[in-house]
Amino acid sequence: MEKLFPKITTFLMFSGQAEEAMDFYTGLFEDSRIEAIVHNEDGTVMQATFALKGQTLMCIDSVANHEFTFTPAISLFVTCDSEEEIDRLFGQLSEGGGVLMPLDEYPHSKKFGWLVDRFGVSWQLNY
Repeated sequence: MEKLFPKITTFLMFSGQAEEAMDFYTGLFEDSRIEAIVHNEDGTVMQATFALKGQTLMCIDSVANHEFTFTPAISLFVTCDSEEEIDRLFGQLSEGGGVLMPLDEYPHSKKFGWLVDRFGVSWQLNY
């Protein structure tokens, strides 16, 4: 039997913005695409898989209202291939969101930045 997913996959739960977020993310990263998407009757995402830089993620739009959302305690860590890439991603991902650690040199990295995007997802970018 063919494995459809790795044993551990990042799973993001949105509140009505899953497809918008996938479109945004796959437009930013090379080697990225929406792999599969199933919609609910109201057009929200029942289940979807997408790949960023070859890494598969899953997402949904929650059908229930929750008092919680994303938190920076869990973030997506991206190793960038160039300084141009980290600068571009940091600028585009932080637009409409917030910066947790500005893009700069740190003891652990030549260039690093940590941000929360407009959907509330936390990203650590490293070069």
